[in-house]
Amino acid sequence: MAKHPVVCLPLQKRCLFALLIMLSISTVIAFLIKAAFDSCDRRLEVAQKPLRSFSNALSVNTPPNPLTFMKSKRVLLVSHELSLSGGPLLLMELAFLLRGVGSEVFWVTIQKPSETDEVIYNLEQKMLVRGVQVLSAKGQEAIGTALKADMVVLNTAVAGKWLDAVLKENIPHVLSKVLWWIHEMRGHYFKLDYVKHLPLVAGAMIDSHVTAQYWKNRTQERLRIKMPETYVVHLGNSKELMEVAEDGVAKRVLREHIRESLGVRDEDLLFAIINKAEGAINACSNCGSDITAQTKFETELRNFVMQKKIQDRVHFVNKTLTVAPYLAAVDVLVQNSQARGECFGRITIEAMAFQLPVLKHSFQGTAAGGTTEIVVDGTTGLLHPVGKDGVTPLAKNIVKLATHVERRLTMGREDMRGSKRCF
Repeated sequence: MAKHPVVCLPLQKRCLFALLIMLSISTVIAFLIKAAFDSCDRRLEVAQKPLRSFSNALSVNTPPNPLTFMKSKRVLLVSHELSLSGGPLLLMELAFLLRGVGSEVFWVTIQKPSETDEVIYNLEQKMLVRGVQVLSAKGQEAIGTALKADMVVLNTAVAGKWLDAVLKENIPHVLSKVLWWIHEMRGHYFKLDYVKHLPLVAGAMIDSHVTAQYWKNRTQERLRIKMPETYVVHLGNSKELMEVAEDGVAKRVLREHIRESLGVRDEDLLFAIINKAEGAINACSNCGSDITAQTKFETELRNFVMQKKIQDRVHFVNKTLTVAPYLAAVDVLVQNSQARGECFGRITIEAMAFQLPVLKHSFQGTAAGGTTEIVVDGTTGLLHPVGKDGVTPLAKNIVKLATHVERRLTMGREDMRGSKRCF
């Protein structure tokens, strides 16, 4: 029987609304949110709808925490994996914010290797120290927690598999309190096995308008299902990163330290090419890229650097959660994700907080993921096409910013101003 759980359950509606506001105000960068929460009957109308800026709230020295009513509430967070990639790290930030107001937070990781994994172990320990209770994805404890929870957050489309695999006949009792946080832009995620319960959840949250429209169209055309009440919420920066970005002394010290460790002179221009992993920096170089493991593309790039004997000009840095020192050290960010790009691209706004101009892809003349919802072409950065067509424009853009110092600095200043107003 089809129904709209948001209408019937005001508590869940209130929880969703508060979570969206919390994710906005928790950052010092203006976190923009779609102004469309006033009617339960309204469906997502992306692209044309205005955004509401929370800049005024951020200007208050001690703004009230919008999640105080979540004190003692029980929240279950379901992640498809636990790694240094974007989705799990964002969900961990949400867990810590909820713990900060006294929520009882539980964490479930669906896909875990059978052998001990150092990254998973360290991240779980980090959560346990902060009071997040880590549960097995299967078993009665996870089922009981889902049934008793005030809210269940499914993180990524793939997490939908957990509903059928674990909850089974209990699914109808849980759907009405599910917030589905979707980050994916790739077509292979549009499988009915993943998202068949999507129309019946309390709401969906997506990181950009472009991605939300993409999901709305694809679910209707390919799967013949409708999206639930959907909210577009642009990601924000962490409090820790913003404290560094706004501290001139700290930035200068970090800049000097990183550049010295890389053998980069103060007068050298340093570009960073970042692998696509939200919130974790994967490379910092005059021109380079890196991933924790040696992928085919990274191996080819390393071999190219060796063949051309430019090791003194290209520096590889392994993936790390400590983003701020590298952003303080570089002069320009190059973000060159391909295909449909990122759903949002958090590393871009992290770079903007450090007043770095951004060289970023565009997609079919419009945007790859949330690109144009972040970067104003020619003002806060320069866009280029995806694929082979973008290679030459990207190279020209790099030369432009390398040779036009004032333009580079002006773009950096616009980054900071642009981050404090509606895009």
